[in-house]
Amino acid sequence: MGAGTLPCTDQDRSWMCVTGLVTALRAEAGCVSSRRIPFNEMVQIDDQAILWLSGMGAQAARTGAEGLLQQGVTGLVSFGVAGALSSHLKPGDLVLPEAIHSTEQLSVNMSWRNRLQQLLPVDIVVFGGLLADSPVPLTSEKAKMELAHATGACAVDMESGAIAAIAAKAGVPFIAVRAIVDPIQFSPPQALFGAVYPDGSVDPLRLMTLLLKRSVHLRTLMQMGVGMRAARKTLSRVIQSAGVGLDSQEIDRLAVA
Repeated sequence: MGAGTLPCTDQDRSWMCVTGLVTALRAEAGCVSSRRIPFNEMVQIDDQAILWLSGMGAQAARTGAEGLLQQGVTGLVSFGVAGALSSHLKPGDLVLPEAIHSTEQLSVNMSWRNRLQQLLPVDIVVFGGLLADSPVPLTSEKAKMELAHATGACAVDMESGAIAAIAAKAGVPFIAVRAIVDPIQFSPPQALFGAVYPDGSVDPLRLMTLLLKRSVHLRTLMQMGVGMRAARKTLSRVIQSAGVGLDSQEIDRLAVA
């Protein structure tokens, strides 16, 4: 098998590629399937895709990626939202990075990444370059600018580095598909994370307390909602255009032709 090809099998000339998608947030998982997705378990979406809603952060994503590999997936995808590290990116723009900047620089499968981009509608704005990994949420423009300067990345998330590392260790192809949720000049306030569950859903009582204490402002929540709707619209269109397997079977056929 050539390096970077998807390790599919040919049984009765039927290709058996299975893509494993890891999402941190329930809102992201909802772009892949309208079903109620259980937390931290494998969910078979169809014959070509398995989804794992892991929760936020590297350790959660690592658990999800390892769980998908145990189910026999032949490629891994970090699928979800990201924060902008450049003023050129706005909510709803799509980042298909060419590498992940983590403790080491981790590559993506460029054949798969490029094929996916070719399938997308022309009105989706796509950026390449580097996607940075962060161990914690970035809650200020200053923190984002410092990471951008240190890494040269155009966007950041907390899961792609862990998933890419698991894929590299296992020798399976990896891509990241990340839609921008907040521009560089705006970030969720640190106080808000006290009212957020690991899957990104909100504890309404804790949120109300934060609003009453003015630790979080209503206009901030409204801006976050606008950004998330734009990001989810883009992620949903990616799935509609390429399917839940994100065209991994076609990449393998091209690679072995």
